Parts: sequence; structure tokens; C-alpha cells
Amino acid sequence: MEIPSKYDASQVESKWYNYWMKHDYFHSEPDEREPYTIVIPPPNVTGVLHMGHMLNNTIQDVLIRRARLLGKNACWVPGTDHASIATEAKVVAKLKEEGIDKNDLSREEFLKHAWDWTEEYGGVILEQLKKLGCSCDWDRTKFTMDDNMSEAVIQVFIDLYEKGLIYRGYRMVNWDPEAKTTLSDEEVIHEERQGNLYYLQYKIEGSSDTLTIATTRPETIFGDTAICINPNDERFSHLRGKKAIVPICNRVIPIIEDEYVDVEFGTGCLKVTPAHDENDKNLGDKHKLEVIDIFNEDASLNSFGLHYAGKDRFVVRKDIVNELEGNGVLVKTETHINKVGTSERTKAVIEPRLSDQWFLKMEDLVKPAIKSVLEDRDIKLFPKKFENTYRHWMENIRDWNISRQLMWGQQIPAYYYGDGKEDFVVAQNVEEALEKAKTVTGNENLTTADLVQDKDALDTWFSSWLWPMSVFDGIRNPENEEIKYYYPTNDLVTGPDILFFWVARMIIAGYEYKNEKPFENVYLTGLVRDKQRRKMSKSLGNSPDALKLIEAYGADGVRVGLLLSSAAGNDLMFDEDLCQQGKGFGNKIWNAFRLIQGWEIDETISQPETSKVGLDWYEAKFQKALIEIEDYFSKYRLSDALMAIYKLIMDDFSSWMLEIIKPAYQKPIDAKTYNSVIEAFENNLKVLHPFMPFLSEEIWQYISKRTPDEALIVAKWPELKTINKEIINEFEFASEVISGIRNIRKQKNIAFKDAIGFSVINNEKTHTTFDGVIAKLGNLEGVEIVNEAIEGALTFRVKSNEYFIPMVGAIDVEAEMIKLTEELNYTEGFLKSVRKKLSNERFVNNAPEQVVASEKKKEADALAKIDTLKTSLSNLR
Repeated sequence: MEIPSKYDASQVESKWYNYWMKHDYFHSEPDEREPYTIVIPPPNVTGVLHMGHMLNNTIQDVLIRRARLLGKNACWVPGTDHASIATEAKVVAKLKEEGIDKNDLSREEFLKHAWDWTEEYGGVILEQLKKLGCSCDWDRTKFTMDDNMSEAVIQVFIDLYEKGLIYRGYRMVNWDPEAKTTLSDEEVIHEERQGNLYYLQYKIEGSSDTLTIATTRPETIFGDTAICINPNDERFSHLRGKKAIVPICNRVIPIIEDEYVDVEFGTGCLKVTPAHDENDKNLGDKHKLEVIDIFNEDASLNSFGLHYAGKDRFVVRKDIVNELEGNGVLVKTETHINKVGTSERTKAVIEPRLSDQWFLKMEDLVKPAIKSVLEDRDIKLFPKKFENTYRHWMENIRDWNISRQLMWGQQIPAYYYGDGKEDFVVAQNVEEALEKAKTVTGNENLTTADLVQDKDALDTWFSSWLWPMSVFDGIRNPENEEIKYYYPTNDLVTGPDILFFWVARMIIAGYEYKNEKPFENVYLTGLVRDKQRRKMSKSLGNSPDALKLIEAYGADGVRVGLLLSSAAGNDLMFDEDLCQQGKGFGNKIWNAFRLIQGWEIDETISQPETSKVGLDWYEAKFQKALIEIEDYFSKYRLSDALMAIYKLIMDDFSSWMLEIIKPAYQKPIDAKTYNSVIEAFENNLKVLHPFMPFLSEEIWQYISKRTPDEALIVAKWPELKTINKEIINEFEFASEVISGIRNIRKQKNIAFKDAIGFSVINNEKTHTTFDGVIAKLGNLEGVEIVNEAIEGALTFRVKSNEYFIPMVGAIDVEAEMIKLTEELNYTEGFLKSVRKKLSNERFVNNAPEQVVASEKKKEADALAKIDTLKTSLSNLR
């Protein structure tokens, strides 16, 4: 079969992906094999492939392909998340472009638009993952809003409610005024921002006295219901029991005392706005203060804002400062750095807001999840450093606000039958709710028309925390074959940014509903950053188009580029040159195969001893590398595993082994050597396949005609065998000898076609195993062992062995002596500096043992080199 001169990724990738799909290699069904299961972190249904997805899914594909080669029943479940806030925002924006206001639509009408959007764009990212080579079981693709998935979510809500763990409460929540919904604490990103501290003067009722407060939010004075002073602060003792007048609105409010006030901050007086600050709300509850909410749901001011009603909060801030200054109320302004909460999704500044919401009690639910990770180690986090983050979050957990003021998502299954906030039942559907309502009220005349379902939707994470179970229908049907076979899953690959959002919650749900961990290992990838260490984002314009990278470098090249510098848990400094390196690696492998396939095979000639030795050595090197690769995989150090394979193929296989066995120019190769090198090449392809699936399958199929059962994707991972360590050590020495010969040839311009004499004083008593290889790769007339130095020869040393090459042709003796003298002077100077360091007792006694050993080795090497240089100079003289 003729092999193309160049590897064409664009042709190869589509060919083999279609072939793999056609033969159902990705599909899994329960059988007698050991299962290996990964569930994909479901990307947002609105998403497109970005660099984080590329890294995360490449790692998952490496793990799943290796599991397949190990003979396991590999199942990688793909899917997407409905992403309530993000998707609803996109649908609202689309409707706005069409002149439609979301508020003018019924829930059913809006959901139709949302489903239309999902059907049009929802599969984009999954199709893009196929371009990357992801071998997901596409027959199992799930969506968190699928009917069966939604049923599981509602079932869990009802169960937790009936256990008394879900409750409705009037609490201070995080309000996203852009998405017009609440957020959990974990969905709020706190950013340091420079703002101002405004000092405002409040009059004291019935006197000419004033007091000054400091605030970062002057627009909230419309919600002030008290001024608070510290009872131990003598500066304000004269104000006890008095009242203050709020500027502009002229509301009279009490002056209260509480040790909560920090006497060192600002002026030592605190304005209390219970509706718009959690700490103020606690003070308000304690002192029974009035609560005045001054904001609309979009964070514009309502009627309590008087003449500012309808204006945005930040516009009002500027305007009210001018008014306060004009009224003589603004005493001064200072710059001030404070932490501002922003929405993870919309980036809007969060408003604390009092609201009726649904909450899940977390205190008892988290206990098994803490024990599993931090005590019993049933679930392992890689890298281990994230255990501290996990501990901090889990031990400081608060009740989870699970309701969202959105239409897109699973609607909360609470049905109201009366006017009161507590007049509701929780049920799977309206029919079941009706029966419950009749029982509760004793009113048999109730109909479904009398019931009104809660308008809120559940937090997106309330569906995705069930993901490892619900994808196998383990909530609705806990005894089904698939959940018993595939659960718990093996590895989870995700980013540390959702360690709490998703990972911890899946662990909590797993123990609550299966009394078992949902996965064994969590591999936490780093963030993908650019060369300047900036996080890649569209807004910065530093994130390359993922599909264009694949088009330019091939999927294998991009996969290698991403993994070459991606240690677990550490951020990846992405450089497009790494993809070029990955592509170059692929080309090197392709050309190595073309070289081998270009050799003529002769069945009649016997195998040269050099070839046998070279193949034995490579088998030992391969086994040594295989042990390292297995170890790296066990520690989830995938980049190290790839680098071990890279060095094995680039250095040991291509640069050394092929050179050792290569037949002379226009001469045939013996069949035994050829078959052995093909076997070695096939083993290389097996360990390479998880990282570079397309290139490896293409070459595998070129090697010989294969049936579908013999495809590389379902081949057998190489077996570990006993390593011949002696032959590895012998070759390491021989390779230094060959390098020494090549250096002299290069320095003295001795053409490689010219065979040269070669002698050695064998002080090291090295074996002659590789003498034939040294002679072949150095083009020597032979290797002669001598007892004395050979006069007039060029020399070099490897350890205590001294090697001699007779001078060939004319040589400028004077120039050579000058060159050697300069090198001798430099080496003697270097030796002096090393010995100075070793003579320093403080250094020797305090430096790490390996550092001192390194310096002593430098001393020994320098001495050997000086000896060789002096001998060479003596010979030239």
C-alpha cells in the first residue's frame, strides 16, 4: 500500500472518526468486563468550544481511550447543561432583537422560544468535541432538561422537602438585577474595586447638633431606618436616646446602640439600612427596625427614592452626591477600596435583597461528603492541595438557596391553594397536588384550576448535582442494571472553579441517594492562560478559535500542544507554538514509518548482531518507559506520561534504534529485524494512541490490513515485562562514546563516509556488547583495545576510558593547539571555582546532599577533561 509523502490531518481525522462511529467502538453496554466510567462535565447548551473545554475533554479522552486499550468496558457519557441564567439571557436578547418583551409572554410561550433556541444551538459544542477526537458514547447523550432528567430532579425536591430539608424562607439573598434572579453565595464573585467613601451629615432632631456617617452607597439613604453608635464610644454619649433626620427624604429615625459598630471605621457612626445589607438586616431584627426596600428588581429606585424613582442605582449615586453637596450635607469624599460582589454569569453588581425563597438545609447533608474526602479518602482529589479548599467550603457551608426567578429550568413543584405563603403542597404534578390539597384543606370541591404552581425555577446546579446518577436513571429507577454496573464512576475531570458548585454537591447527592461515592478520583485541571499569564477570554481577545487551531495543526497536534505543559491543577500557559511542536512530533512519527516501509526486505539474509543488540536495548527502554507511563497515569500526571512517550519515540526509537538497525544505502534489511521493528513500532502506537488517536490509527492501518476487531482503538495495551537494566546501562555508556566520535568528526571536518581507526584504553572494563553498534554509528574500521596512549591521535574520555582516533588528512596543528589551550585554561578556571566552593566548610555542611554531590561530580569531570586536553596537546606537540 503506497504511503503519502505527507500526513494530511484533515483527510485522516474525518476518515477515522467516521470509521470509529460506524463500528460502535465508543458505545458501551453492561457486560462481564470491568467497567470504566466517566461522565462529562456538561457544558452549557449555549456554549461553543473554548480552550478550557479543549483541555478538559482531551484529558478525558486520553483516560477513556487508555481504559479501552486496557480491556475495560469504557463508557464516557456526554451531555449538556440547560444553564438557566445564561440560556435565558440569550433567549431574552434574541426576543428583544425581534421586538418582543419577555414580560409580555406567558411561561409556555417563553419556553417555546427557549426550546427553539436549544434545538438550534444546543448540539454545537458536542459536534465540535467530535472534531477534537472525543470518543464519547454519543448514543447516551443527555440534556439536563430531558423529560426523564427533569422527573428525577422533581422527585429529589419532593423527597428532600418531605424529609424536612427543603423549606421556604424570607431571607437576605444575592440578587442579580440583570438576570432578575437570586444567586447562591458560590455564584457571586467578589472583586476589589476602587470607589469612594462619602461622609454625610445628619441633623439631630430638636437641636442644632449633627452627626457624620461614612458610606460607600449614598443612594441607599432612602432606606435608612436607624443610626447606630457603639455604647462604649464616649464621643457619642450625648446622642443616646435621640433621633436623627435622614437628608433629602427628611425621615426621622432612632439612634440605637450596639457593640457591632466598629469605632475605628469611618466616623464610628453607622447608618442602618436593613433591606440592603445582611449585617444591617441582623441589626434591624435585633432592634426591631422598619425595613424599607428602595429598589425595583432591575436595581432602579422605586417610589421610596422620591424624585429619583425609575433611575438606575449608579446614575442616582452620581446625581445624589451632587444634591447632597449642594445641600451642604456632603462633608468630604475619600477614595476607598472595597470588595464588590458580581454575578458569575452576567457580571452585574449584586444587590443584597430580602425575598421569599426556597432553601436546602446543608448542615447534615455535608457530613458524609466531608468524611469521604477528608477522613476516609474514598474519593481522592488530584492534586491533593485542593483538599484544603474543599474543607474550607464544606465546613463553612450555609443553606443553599435553590430557587431562581427564571422560566427556563425545572419549575418548583409547589402548588398554592390559598392566599397565604404557607398554603401550598409539594407534588410531582398538578393532579397529585390536587389530591394532597384536598387532604390538607378537607375541601373536596377543589379543582386543578384552584391551584397555582410556584413561578420560580430550580437552580441549574440542583439538576447537575444528580448527573452521575441521573444519566443512568439511578434516581427514578435505583435498581436498574446500568446504575448498578456503571456507578460509582471512576474519574471526574473538571476545573477547580466548580469544586464546590458541582463536585462537592455531586458527592453530597451521591451519599444521600446511593449511600455511595459518585466517583473515585477527581482530576482538577488548571485554567488555560496566555503567555502573559492572563486568563483566556473573549473580552481580552487572547483566546484562539479552537476549531481554527485544529484546522491549522490537526486535532492530534492541538491535543499534544495542550498536554505538553498541563500539569494537574496548575494553570496552563498556552502557547500556539506548542501545537506546532505537536504537529512536528506527528510528522516525525510519520516520516519514521515511511523510512521503515521504504526498506526492501530479504528473507534470505541473517540478522546482524548490531540489529539484535539494538532491538534488545530498545525493548528494555520501552519497558522502562512503560513503567514510568503507568506510574504517571496512576498519579494523573498526564503531561509527564506524554513527555515520556515523546522522548521514547523521538530519542530512543527514531534517533538511536532506527539508526542502529538501518540497512546500508540501497541494501535490504533482514526479515527478522524488520518484523521486530514493526512490532516495536506497534507498541509505540499503542501507548501513543490515547494522546494522538488519529495519526496512530492511520499508521496502524497502513502497517497491515486489519479487520474492525483489529483496529488500534480496541487493541491491547502493551504488557509489562522484566527489564534488562544491564543493557540499558551499557548503551548509555556506548551512546556517550558515539557522541564523542561524532563531535571529533564535526570539529575536525572528517567526512562520515571516511572510515576511521579507533582505539580505547578500557579502564572501565566495559563489555563489548555495543562495540559493533559504536563501529557502525561512528563508521569505524573497528574497536581496538590498547594498553597505552597512542601518539599523534585525537582523544576524548568517557569516565576513565580514554579513546583515540588517528588524525586523518591535513590539520592546522598550530590552530588546533590554540583552541585546545583556550579550552584547557577555561576548564582549569572552572575547576578552581568549584574547588573554592568545596573548600568552604559552611557550604559543604549546610548545602543539600545532592547539591554537594553535584559539585563533586563537576570536579571529577573537570579533572578528567583537563587530563584529556593535556594528552591531546602533548600528542600535537
